[in-house]
Amino acid sequence: MDVGAGRLYAAVAAGGFRRYATYRAATAAGVFTNTVFGLVLVHTYLALWDQRPHLGGYDQAQAVTYVWLGQALFATLAIQGGGVENELMERIRTGDVAIDLYRPADLQLWWLAADLGRALFQLLGRGVIPFVFGALCYPVSLPADAATWAAFLVTLLLAALVGFGIRFLVALSAFWLLDGTGVTQMAWIVGMFCSGMTLPLNVFPGTLGEIVRVLPWSSLLQSPADVLLGHADPWSTFAFQGAWAVALLVTGRLVQSVATRRVVVQGG
Repeated sequence: MDVGAGRLYAAVAAGGFRRYATYRAATAAGVFTNTVFGLVLVHTYLALWDQRPHLGGYDQAQAVTYVWLGQALFATLAIQGGGVENELMERIRTGDVAIDLYRPADLQLWWLAADLGRALFQLLGRGVIPFVFGALCYPVSLPADAATWAAFLVTLLLAALVGFGIRFLVALSAFWLLDGTGVTQMAWIVGMFCSGMTLPLNVFPGTLGEIVRVLPWSSLLQSPADVLLGHADPWSTFAFQGAWAVALLVTGRLVQSVATRRVVVQGG
């Protein structure tokens, strides 16, 4: 990628950040919603961990930390949708994606840049406040060393790439489907369950636990949480998330190539 292209995608990312920053009422509502859900989940987890101390290898403070981290990353990583995939799917359905294909820019990189800008705003605008609230009001387990925090930030970037890779593939399904609602809803359900938003994947028993921990969705919440809580080696986590990010982005590029060659523009 040359300097000019890099500047283009940086501008797209900045535009994505500014676009979501204009929705102040929605952001405030999201902060309130995440905080309330965090409170509900925290007390549910506290009751569960009272009965089963060290469930999944977490103590009670780590379980509480996991809850507030999940609320911080829920919108950031669009675990239940809400990223750029909805707009891309609509543009495919209406045929406006043809305009995107005429741009002097790669379709996948364009939408990736826009999604990274969105994710950064959601982290700062919607994710930080519930997390700080939880840390101030409940006993949490946070690292004291800068190296762990730096590794955690790397896992967040890799999680954003994996999340986009999954949602980009979901959006591309609109090239073949008249209505992508069903695929989107299925992706949301799987994402909620397999990312660890419902319960940490460490508590899933037996074969089920082994399966969900190697799926790409575990990169979204479980992997960053385990690095932050000191339950995983950062370099192994980087390798796991990086492998899934590459696999999903390459698959997305291949599917995009097939889709745009046949360009069945629905509604156009």
